[in-house]
Amino acid sequence: MSDLRNHAEDIHEQFSDHLNVDVDDIESRLSNLVDEYKVPVDEARRSVTNHYLDEAGLERDALGGGDGSELVELAEVDEAEQWVTIEAQVVDLWEPRSDSVGQVGLLGDESGTIKFTKWAKSDLEELDAGQSYRLGNVVTDEYEGQYSVKLNRTTTIEEIDAEIEVGDDTEAVEGALVDIQSGSGLIKRCPEDDCTRVLQNGRCAEHGEGEGEFDLRIKGVIDDGLDAHEVIFDKEATEAVADMSLEEAKDMAMDALDTTVVADEISGKLLGKYYRVEGPVFGRYVLADVVEELDAPDDAEETLIKARSI
Repeated sequence: MSDLRNHAEDIHEQFSDHLNVDVDDIESRLSNLVDEYKVPVDEARRSVTNHYLDEAGLERDALGGGDGSELVELAEVDEAEQWVTIEAQVVDLWEPRSDSVGQVGLLGDESGTIKFTKWAKSDLEELDAGQSYRLGNVVTDEYEGQYSVKLNRTTTIEEIDAEIEVGDDTEAVEGALVDIQSGSGLIKRCPEDDCTRVLQNGRCAEHGEGEGEFDLRIKGVIDDGLDAHEVIFDKEATEAVADMSLEEAKDMAMDALDTTVVADEISGKLLGKYYRVEGPVFGRYVLADVVEELDAPDDAEETLIKARSI
């Protein structure tokens, strides 16, 4: 049996109580996305699932997911759309980007950390930073190889008295910023609730075409003379290091009728400068939580030449 057929049968089982849908039709939709449009299988499955959720007028958590009784460590989360139980400490809380999101932040256990999202409409209690919890029946998600968990109205929350020691998966890198990669500068993200995907040619890989919401970021490479480290600066970090606000970036792009001028401006300001960047590691990227500009070493030119030759 083909991999797409297995996915089709899984989706069919999820919707069998809600829609009169044929496995062959589901497989055909998956095949069209994967074979014709070269969409990754996981993204194709999410897209097709979302289609049938819309058709049935259902929220994702209405499909259920069992009792989420399997207790897993955060480092074991390596597949999307799984219902699991985790025991973790709330390491950090961030400002939600959407009114539909109640809380968003970082959970941690001895194996590492993972992003979490709690929906505003889930009617769940607030999680406190520094507190440890047993979270039952959370659903996993994935984007560009980075996994996260989502709390929904079926999630159970139980405080844990003992403090959970969080594994150290932060990293600090120092060196010259030698490259600013494609996808930096003024970008547009999908406007759908809690979807942070960057639009490519006006299209989100999961939700299709959309107007998008402007954001600012830097995807860069810091070279310490021995290794190259890929780093991501979010909007706040980019605004600080580039001395440029999101509004100023939008005005710059509008005047030039070209968004690429923003990345060019940032490159002109920052390339060749030396930085210390510290933050959590997600996949191959260090996320810039703390950024410090350093003085260039006495042999800066020699260091840069050495870095570029490696």
